[in-house]
Amino acid sequence: MYRDNTLVPAEATRLLALGLLMEKPMSYGMLAQTVRGFNGLIVGPSLDLIGIPLEVLKVEGLVEGEDSSAETTLSLTDTGREEFTYLMTSNLRAPVTDMSKLIIAIKMRLLHLSDLKTQVMQINLLVDIYERQLTRLLELKQGYSTNKGQFDGWLDLEIKHTTEQLKIYEKMAESMA
Repeated sequence: MYRDNTLVPAEATRLLALGLLMEKPMSYGMLAQTVRGFNGLIVGPSLDLIGIPLEVLKVEGLVEGEDSSAETTLSLTDTGREEFTYLMTSNLRAPVTDMSKLIIAIKMRLLHLSDLKTQVMQINLLVDIYERQLTRLLELKQGYSTNKGQFDGWLDLEIKHTTEQLKIYEKMAESMA
């Protein structure tokens, strides 16, 4: 993890793999394909997201399976469940970048596997991040708006998207209170 308790790319991949196995055991090959597919659809191909080989999860005692073949069914160990919980409680980073969008997507995909306290904490972190993102964008508009070129149109679109995302996370937080 980074010093601010946010996930590095390999940990994001690890969280996704552990969460998928928490939902149901699956073969090594299916797990690798699912992790690669999910990550690729969120951020596109990325060398940062190749991460550690899934076999390392077995060596570390986070998953178990009979052998290392692609057909071997992997399942989560108790240690793997503890690691999942630890990674799910990590902070989220602002500003919202492609990597933080991936981590948000992974956490939203797996949030139902966490206890209510963790769910509330993660949603509140998202509210905070998008409030700060919106503040930055509004300051950018106030200080650097030019009424020339396409910058203002782009900025208005970013403000609109951020405002909509903030509203969604605020509604989620209200529904959990």
